[in-house]
Amino acid sequence: MIDQAVELEKKLGVTPKDNALSQQLLKAAEKTKKIRKSKSGAAFNKAYIDNEVAYLTAVIKTVEGTLIPQATNKDLKDLLQHVVPTLKAHLEHAEMVQKKFLGK
Repeated sequence: MIDQAVELEKKLGVTPKDNALSQQLLKAAEKTKKIRKSKSGAAFNKAYIDNEVAYLTAVIKTVEGTLIPQATNKDLKDLLQHVVPTLKAHLEHAEMVQKKFLGK
């Protein structure tokens, strides 16, 4: 996915820029790092998988609800639509791990 995004970036001659959404994601990532650093063992594992599920859910919601509808470039829109199934597969896997961890 990343290679495809970089290839498209080069093809279109664009450079990603910070925006409100990217800043929000970076702040959330820093907060998550601090929380995980304060945990170890099973508590760390639970915090890690809970974050993965929440993060992937938010990414999918953003891609489907914001990025795809606002994409005006066909190549970009196609790439975004192409990555959604992969993101959903990662989410399903993370949810399975989360359920096993919780003993469900």
